Amino acid sequence: MPQILERPAQVERDFLPLNGTDYVEFFVGNARQAAHFYRTAFGFQLAAYRGPETGTRDRASYVLVQNKIRFVLTTALKGEHPVAGHVQLHGDGVRDVALWVDDAESAWRETTNRGARSVREPETMSDEFGEARIASIGAYGDTIHTFVERRNYRGVFLPGFEATPQPDPLAHPVGLKYVDHMVGNVGWGEMNRWVDFYRNVMGFKMFQHFDDKDISTEYSALMSKVMSNGNERVKFPINEPAVGKRKSQIEEYLEFYGGPGVQHIAMATDNIIETVRALRRQGIDFLRVPSTYYEDLTRVGSIDEPIEQLQELGILVDRDDEGYMLQIFTRPVEDRPTLFYEIIQRKGSRSFGKGNFKALFEAIEREQARRGNL
Repeated sequence: MPQILERPAQVERDFLPLNGTDYVEFFVGNARQAAHFYRTAFGFQLAAYRGPETGTRDRASYVLVQNKIRFVLTTALKGEHPVAGHVQLHGDGVRDVALWVDDAESAWRETTNRGARSVREPETMSDEFGEARIASIGAYGDTIHTFVERRNYRGVFLPGFEATPQPDPLAHPVGLKYVDHMVGNVGWGEMNRWVDFYRNVMGFKMFQHFDDKDISTEYSALMSKVMSNGNERVKFPINEPAVGKRKSQIEEYLEFYGGPGVQHIAMATDNIIETVRALRRQGIDFLRVPSTYYEDLTRVGSIDEPIEQLQELGILVDRDDEGYMLQIFTRPVEDRPTLFYEIIQRKGSRSFGKGNFKALFEAIEREQARRGNL
């Protein structure tokens, strides 16, 4: 049944206007090595650095950029640092989904007044390139949202970071354009709590809703609600487990991550065939569906891409009443079966691939079975 339940409404005043995703910060065990992976495998370019050489004594951070996507990889320099504690519990994972705003103090004040937990009060940071304002609130698990106001800042990223030499000799960009959506996994019975958080605290709308009849296989099931801000530049699907015969992918994630967190990040491209070919050449592994999936693609109607190329690469297709979309999912990018990525190309469709759910989640279950976690 997933239908669009609430379209963005015209309101007199959006109390939390968002311009989009500003950056995603990962806490990792070794940021230098992780940055090497994202540069050589995903094609991100190293843009900026912060660490002991720039005056920050307790951590090191690498800023990676590809078009509008910005990742920050941060590692602790001593074992007692909170970043090290985060990594000890969760493994490498997303700590901060930062949101680009025009007024960070207003965003913090409006959300904390509505019940958000303050993590960082509004603060002005400055250097020779100007000043930026930031403030943070808590979300599910140890995940936070930082509001970033950078209209008076001309530097490469934020004050305290130094630009790195360009071009990056390791990076071969693959055509990734922007963050399409980010999926959070929460525990049993927690989905509606966090749906209410995004609706009531951040002013989001319900975009789509999937129940366990939509997302289930012979063995496992999950439920999902997609929350979107008013201009639809930021979309957060929230997943929780549903009762099944065996352990679902959400339960596996929660067990190995040590609680709720970001499960996957969907990155958009304008040419998924060329992007996936490049990612494969650079060492990224993707989930595969049975070849029989492609025998029934007449259900999606006419598409521009050759079916044989989609089958060769394992790219999935689905259609809604506004167009179609193509998508493919990586295997987990770490030894813990937690974080993975989706590559997506939209040709009118605003949906999330309901027609692919069964094939996709059966592929995930095959991976779970190989790990002994199904």
